[in-house]
Amino acid sequence: MKQLLLFLFLPCVVFAQDYKTKENIPYYSTAADSYMEQQCVLDIYYPTNVKNFSTVVWFHGGGITGGNKEIPEALKGKGLAIIGVKYRLSPKVQAPAYIEDAAAAIAWAFKHIAAYNGDTNRIFISGHSAGAYLGSMVTLNKEYLAKYQIDANRIAGLISLSSQAITHFTIRKEQGIKDIQPTIDKYAPLYHVRADAPPILLITGDREMEMLGRYEENAYWARMMKLAGHKKTTLYELQGFGHNMTAPAFPLLLKFIAEQK
Repeated sequence: MKQLLLFLFLPCVVFAQDYKTKENIPYYSTAADSYMEQQCVLDIYYPTNVKNFSTVVWFHGGGITGGNKEIPEALKGKGLAIIGVKYRLSPKVQAPAYIEDAAAAIAWAFKHIAAYNGDTNRIFISGHSAGAYLGSMVTLNKEYLAKYQIDANRIAGLISLSSQAITHFTIRKEQGIKDIQPTIDKYAPLYHVRADAPPILLITGDREMEMLGRYEENAYWARMMKLAGHKKTTLYELQGFGHNMTAPAFPLLLKFIAEQK
């Protein structure tokens, strides 16, 4: 685990290029109902005059009960495509519907990013809190992308910002379990620890300022990945920052992407 005491400033490359944004693209070929049609859309922000750029599929937070798709400002203008995903929310749907939505959106990226001149070998999955949880589940449990004939190991890397590593508290609530009772079942990233997973960057806030045991969950996750034989898991604890620690985390995300060859 690496502790960061101060905000991390990294040198940035200035890209002389233009960007476009396309909004509200459905990522399912057909929608089963009006709610699915409303929620299961994505926005894509991408550079227009370069080829073979990396892509970040970004899932918003909100406890799987709120929030909306977003393109983080800190990731704009960095030579990347950013896909902001909207997904169905509890209690209108229950697990695994929103995890399946995350998988469908990632599958969309694999099938369509080449049409925007992106590199299908450089698709990274990221998000904050509940969004990080969704991306983690799809990355580690290969069954979700296998539905689309995609090997989850094609993901270039997972950057998880303050994810739950145990079963998400909203899923536990759906099951009638209190948020202070930890559970590790098929809906926990920890349940799917494996040696051959893509490179993983885990980032949390300060353990004394985070949500219920969030740092400790991620520390255990990192430890279990190492014991399983995974050699590319890194954990950062951003001291002095609470759960909403995205500002100091984004430079680490960009550095991680640049390092993956």
